[in-house]
Amino acid sequence: MVAGANFYIVGRDPAGMPHPENGKDLYEPTHGAKVLTMAPGLISLEIVPFRVAAYNKKKKCMEYFDTAHAEDFDFISGTRMRKLAREGQNPPDGFMAPTAWAVLKDYYRSLEKA
Repeated sequence: MVAGANFYIVGRDPAGMPHPENGKDLYEPTHGAKVLTMAPGLISLEIVPFRVAAYNKKKKCMEYFDTAHAEDFDFISGTRMRKLAREGQNPPDGFMAPTAWAVLKDYYRSLEKA
């Protein structure tokens, strides 16, 4: 705000934190934005929640999550992406451009050599 920011885009973190016993997310995807809107020092900052996107298994593409069709979606986290890349596996078709995925896989292969 001191630097002139008027907006803050909030993602789903810390919503992705799993419960240690049951593995379910501890927080809802909107909790980060809710907490920031309650912070007393941020009154002049407009909090803009980031819409949740996920992989649509039926359509084989990324799109905004639709709660009415939750069973069609797969949430591929950054952790899961890195694991796939480290293991040399490919994500589902339509998740990411193949050339971009190749860069990611090459990067993780280079870490193994180092």
